[in-house]
Amino acid sequence: SGVLMLMVQSVSRALYEQGEQDPCAFLDVLNRAIYKNVERTRTGKHLSLAFLDYSDDKVTIAGQHEEVIVIRKDGTVERLDTMDLGFPIGLEENILDFLSSTTLPFRPGDMIVLYTDGITEAESEDGRLYGTEKLIESALRAHEATATEAAAAIIADVKAHIGKQKVHDDITLVVLKHR
Repeated sequence: SGVLMLMVQSVSRALYEQGEQDPCAFLDVLNRAIYKNVERTRTGKHLSLAFLDYSDDKVTIAGQHEEVIVIRKDGTVERLDTMDLGFPIGLEENILDFLSSTTLPFRPGDMIVLYTDGITEAESEDGRLYGTEKLIESALRAHEATATEAAAAIIADVKAHIGKQKVHDDITLVVLKHR
């Protein structure tokens, strides 16, 4: 998995330096490069990947990953299912027909929460999963804080849920807050 992420970072950086602005074209080229490397190395690995691009009080999202959680300044919650925005990277050679993007308003006070399944599938000592609903509740409690404070509060809540239980997956969280 680590080698796969290095490949993704390298190809992504090269595309960024080349000036590729279209998120679907970016994901298409990235996928073809990763697919060929996965085939060549016979690792059988692939990943989900979403891109967010912020500009002019809007955020454009492309690619498939976990749900994107948007908490508006007034506490309204929006959940964006990304299944129709992409396809797992490195699984098929040509995913262009599956790639799409969507644009949402992103105004001052709004917050976006991105996460890996290691958060929603984090188990408590009695086997209960943390889940998306609990993640949203935690994010709502912290939505008036800065992005750094909100992320720390959510991670603290996940850790409290896990207790002394062994962590079985990566726990990755990104919180974006429009100032």
